[in-house]
Amino acid sequence: MKDPYTILGVSRDATDEDIKKAYRTLARKYHPDNFNDNPAATELANEKMQEINEAYEVLGDPQKKSNYDQFGSAEGPGANGMNFEDIFGGAGGFSGGFGDIFEDIF
Repeated sequence: MKDPYTILGVSRDATDEDIKKAYRTLARKYHPDNFNDNPAATELANEKMQEINEAYEVLGDPQKKSNYDQFGSAEGPGANGMNFEDIFGGAGGFSGGFGDIFEDIF
């Protein structure tokens, strides 16, 4: 997914109201019903609306927005394939990750 801030045309320090206003403006502009007389334009508008909706789904939800701002993904940590166990080893103790470092030292 592209950067939701870029899609909605807002800055990273935009307020919730700014984000909502940008979403509504773009939704009105690209709503497929505005292009009923042109099937090709309707298809492009559908794609644009999907992109706009996905961006607003992230930025319109405080938790997803926070995750995106911190981790680059609305899903939060672990969405990039790394998780606690990958970094620190298995849940039963340090095996791999930092565990090897501690074993080497001690």
